Amino acid sequence: MVLPYFVFAQSAGTGTINTESNANPLQMLEQVGTGGTNGSGPYNAANENTLPETIGTIVKAALSLLGIIFVVLIVYAGYNWMTASGNEESVSKAKKILTSAVIGLIIVLSAWGIWTFVLYNIISKL
Repeated sequence: MVLPYFVFAQSAGTGTINTESNANPLQMLEQVGTGGTNGSGPYNAANENTLPETIGTIVKAALSLLGIIFVVLIVYAGYNWMTASGNEESVSKAKKILTSAVIGLIIVLSAWGIWTFVLYNIISKL
């Protein structure tokens, strides 16, 4: 009884689309929505992105990827440090990786701050 709920397997239910045999196909498309320029579907002009929005999306994706790389480097450096077994060379290598990762994070956050300033104060006024 409960399992279909968790696998999203409920019945489709009753629809409201006119499915009579003499129904006009164009009326059926109007009921469903075709995505045309009249605003009836998901691809109308209100959903189109401008160039600054597209560039902003790309920059956000790149910064997200760099954040993931930062976390991976921190975990890698911590693992190396914990498994060094007193070996000073391994500990210094882990410290170097950790320091480089933190410096990289500072650079990335600075780049994000500069990009946000440029986007909202310069590009938005064009």
